[in-house]
Amino acid sequence: MTKISPEFEDNIATDGVLSVSADVSFISNGFPKYKLGPDNQILDEPKGGSDGPNLKEVVEEETTQLSEQHKRLSVRDLASKFDKNLAAAAKLSEEAKIREVASLEGHVLLKKLRDALEYLRGLLAGRNKEDVEEAISMVEALAVKLTQKEGELIQDKFEVKKLASYLKQTSEDAKKLVNQEKSFACAEIESARGIVKRIGEALEERNRTTEDPKRQDVEELVEVVQEARRIKLMHQPSKVMDMEHELRALRTQIREKCLVSVKLQKELAMSKREAENKSRGYAMLGSETLGSYLHIQTCSENVPQLPSCSIQWYRVSPDGSWNEAISGANKSIYAPEPFDVGRTLGADIISNGQKKTVTTAGPIDPAAGLQSHIDTLLRKSNTEFHVVISQMNGRDHPSRSVHIFHVGKIRMKLCRGWITKSREIYSSSMQLCGARGDLANVAKGVFWQPRKGLSFVLTFETERDRNAALLLARKYALDCNVMLAGPDDRV
Repeated sequence: MTKISPEFEDNIATDGVLSVSADVSFISNGFPKYKLGPDNQILDEPKGGSDGPNLKEVVEEETTQLSEQHKRLSVRDLASKFDKNLAAAAKLSEEAKIREVASLEGHVLLKKLRDALEYLRGLLAGRNKEDVEEAISMVEALAVKLTQKEGELIQDKFEVKKLASYLKQTSEDAKKLVNQEKSFACAEIESARGIVKRIGEALEERNRTTEDPKRQDVEELVEVVQEARRIKLMHQPSKVMDMEHELRALRTQIREKCLVSVKLQKELAMSKREAENKSRGYAMLGSETLGSYLHIQTCSENVPQLPSCSIQWYRVSPDGSWNEAISGANKSIYAPEPFDVGRTLGADIISNGQKKTVTTAGPIDPAAGLQSHIDTLLRKSNTEFHVVISQMNGRDHPSRSVHIFHVGKIRMKLCRGWITKSREIYSSSMQLCGARGDLANVAKGVFWQPRKGLSFVLTFETERDRNAALLLARKYALDCNVMLAGPDDRV
């Protein structure tokens, strides 16, 4: 080994070293810990000597935690969290600056050490010179390693600055959102207070308005009770009973007067109509009530007889502006059906180009007790009526045997025993109306077309059964979105 004199050491300290380039940086004030491999190659620093996790990993972990907690944090907590992370990022930026200064100092020390070793290599020879050259190669490897670490530090510094700017912008946005939500909440609170105040005022006003009528009702009730007690104490119960009997008698008299008035009005209208019909030469006779029938007869020998005339029955509109012809009603007899209730009926009599018109005195009245009978039948799922087939497909039916006419909620059926004449569900091709034409019992007749190409004229036992069957079938068909009516009827 070559000995170095004290004068040599003083020369090294005093001679000075060349200036270090500005691109040299150092991580810490001391030499890093490392290991030498084969051929004097510097190995990576051992993991156990690291001071802590990488800066980039710390920032990514914090960002991931923020993203996971975003859904369950409130706006205020999120803004606070962003502020904390912003402060942490600023702190990390400051630490990066300190490390940059330390790196610069490390490069300076390496430069000085390399210059000193170069100086020693020029002075020494032999084995000592080889040791110095080996030390120089190690210093150069350390400088390369230090430069690599400096590059990583610069990249981390850039990412920290980028994240800091992002966190700063996000913090400002969060603060704006907090202020906005706060203003919205204040507005909602004020609105709720206003609503509560208005409700309170309305309740107070309602209590004030309801107290007076209640007090007045109570006072009136007290007066009535006192009057009742006074009558009871005076032992005059007959006075109240007499008043009740008088009221009943007055109600009965008023009802009778109303019936008499209605009857007189009808008789007056009929007398006027008879006078008008006599002037025309024709008259319409019969009860203007559902369940009866109307017929036309001549009142003068100077007018053409009915067999030689053309007749057309019609319904008058409620306002009297137009007439609805009743298809098939072209005979002198017509029985009103439920569609005619509340409508005025008329007939045109045409002969030799001249037309005479006769009308009812007023609207057709409903049958008494028919509605209560319908309500009773509606409680059943199926209603049966006894009928006789008078016509089939427009021709007289020879058999007069009794058939069963079923009116159900979804279909109608005509049968005799086990023989079924027809069974059809309610459809748009089905037609049902009162009989129109020459028939012995026209007020009991019904025209029924279950489908195209098949039609019946049925005669019921009573007029009430006929009208009940019409109303029931139309009610059930309407529930199936089908309107049952006669040919060419407006529904």
